[in-house]
Parts: sequence; C-alpha cells; structure tokens
Amino acid sequence: MAHPTAWQIATDRSVVRRATKIAIVVGVVIAVINHGDRIVTAQMDPVAWVKCALTFLVPYSVSTYSSVMAVRERLQSLGD
Repeated sequence: MAHPTAWQIATDRSVVRRATKIAIVVGVVIAVINHGDRIVTAQMDPVAWVKCALTFLVPYSVSTYSSVMAVRERLQSLGD
C-alpha cells in the first residue's frame, strides 16, 4: 500500500485542526509580545496588521511540518 504524500498528511483534518489550535494560542502570544503595545494604543497601520496576521503562519507551519514528519516516520517504521 502506498504511503500518503506530504500534502495529503498536511491537509488531513486532524493535522489541520491541531495546527490551527496551536497557531491560535502561540500566534496570540507572539502577536501580543511583538505588537501588543501598538494594538492597545490603536497605533497599528495596515502593514503592522499584515505582519501581525503573518505571525500566525509560523506556528501553523511548524506544527504542520512536525506532524507530517511524525506520520511519515511512524509509517516508515511500520513498513520495516
């Protein structure tokens, strides 16, 4: 039986849900650290909002990559 591709694993519902939850929690923490003072004082310009939104992509990407690697490793060990 063929193993799923990295894309199939990354877009699996359980991987997406886990990565989204992690991205929300970690993204909020990072956004508050990096932009909290500007958010509270309403001094965010559009570029800062884009940067703030992109902050959430980092933990999402790391979580997804980690999940893909873990699933691949597990499948490889089962196949040996």
